[in-house]
Amino acid sequence: MNTLIIIIGCLAGIGIGFGIAKYLEKANVSNLIKNAKKEAASILKDAKVEAESIKKDKLLQAKEKFLELKSEHEKEILAKDKKIAEAEKRTRDKESQISNELAKTKKLNDEAEAKINDYTNRLEHVEKKQAEVERLHKSQVEQLETISGLSADEAKNQLVESLKAEAKTNAMAHIQETIEEAKLTAQQEAKKIIINTIQRVGTEEAVENCVSVFNIESDDVKGRIIGREGRNIRALEAATGVEIIVDDTPEAIILSCFDPVRREIARLSLHKLVTDGRIHPARIEEVVAKTAKQIDEEIIEVGKRTVIDLGIHGLHPELIKIVGRMKYRSSYGQNLLQHSREVSKLCGIMAAELGLNVKLAKRAGLLHDIGKVPDTESELPHAILGMQWAEKYGEKEEVCNAIGAHHDEIEMKSLISPIIQVCDAISGARPGARRQVLDSYIQRLKDLEEIAYGFNGVKNAYAIQAGRELRVIVESEKVSDEMAGNLSFDISQKIQTEMTYPGQVKITVIRETRAVNIAK
Repeated sequence: MNTLIIIIGCLAGIGIGFGIAKYLEKANVSNLIKNAKKEAASILKDAKVEAESIKKDKLLQAKEKFLELKSEHEKEILAKDKKIAEAEKRTRDKESQISNELAKTKKLNDEAEAKINDYTNRLEHVEKKQAEVERLHKSQVEQLETISGLSADEAKNQLVESLKAEAKTNAMAHIQETIEEAKLTAQQEAKKIIINTIQRVGTEEAVENCVSVFNIESDDVKGRIIGREGRNIRALEAATGVEIIVDDTPEAIILSCFDPVRREIARLSLHKLVTDGRIHPARIEEVVAKTAKQIDEEIIEVGKRTVIDLGIHGLHPELIKIVGRMKYRSSYGQNLLQHSREVSKLCGIMAAELGLNVKLAKRAGLLHDIGKVPDTESELPHAILGMQWAEKYGEKEEVCNAIGAHHDEIEMKSLISPIIQVCDAISGARPGARRQVLDSYIQRLKDLEEIAYGFNGVKNAYAIQAGRELRVIVESEKVSDEMAGNLSFDISQKIQTEMTYPGQVKITVIRETRAVNIAK
């Protein structure tokens, strides 16, 4: 029973507890709902306030945007109205202008029609007059033919013949007057052109000599140049053909030779040897050979610079080399390159004065003395030889004729030829330009060397001591010691019979044997 009572009590407690819990839960839910409703009402109220605020802001923004768009639209409408008004104004102006033009055109058409009618009437009147004149003329001609007994054609022929004779007489008189006037003015105009040409070209006095001075730092170098028993100086003279004078002149050595090329090779070689410090016969021959090659390159460079300075283009490379070699040639003591440049400039100026081809004249002036460049003597005059060279290397006919005719060896066939002749005379005839004595002296030295080269076995020949000694170097394989003596005698006899010279000429024949091998 007790157990049953306990169980019933527990069940009753559980039911009561469940009921209490339900009641409490219901009360709690009711409170939560009330709180939620209050909170929702508060949120709704805040939302309505915020919505009203946003609505007012949006309305204000919409009004501002509307006003802004309205203002812009009004501006665009005003601009378009303005453009339309301007266009309408232009259209009205155009219409007014077109109306005026149409009125003027109509007026001009009316005037033109009136003039055409007037001209038509006048033309008819003129035609009637012309017919009447022809009729009267015909009747007059018939009357004249009857009176004179000549027909119209015969009278016309007689009149033409008389007019021809009169015109011929007048023409001859006019031609004679023109010729006389040309004779009076031509010489004055020619002198004027020549004087203007000379004044516009600056010239230099020719300074051509046969001696160069080589400066040294101290006299101790002289001993090294001379060498033991003079072997160095002998080797240098034999290699270059230049006489080297070492005397008491302080810090100077004199190089004497009539050939400027050999003298320049000797000067440059001596400078290289002294700078290097190694001076002995083998080194001397090596340096002289290199220097000779360097001089050949310098000759080409001088020719290129010359033609560029004068504005001459398209010259053959061989002619450029010949122009460069002019630097080491002289004509009666005047440097040949300087003379040719001067003649070229004079020809250009004179051709410009006369309205001729300036470039062609300058080209012919530069090349007019190329026949003087060859080392070997030729039977042809230098003008003819130069003309042949110019023809060989493709120069124009006018240039070739000017070269060949500048000393009257051939006939002049172009207007450039007399200009070359005149300018050559101007350049050579001015005071101090040339010295006849020096040129004849150099020619005598060249003739001495040429005589030696005319014998078999001669390798080199150098005229030294101002032409008082001829040094001949022979090939040891072709000339023996006995033949060397005979060769010296034969050369002396030929010089006596063929040349005229002051004093005596010493002939020295040098023969040496040399064996050369190369170890590899």
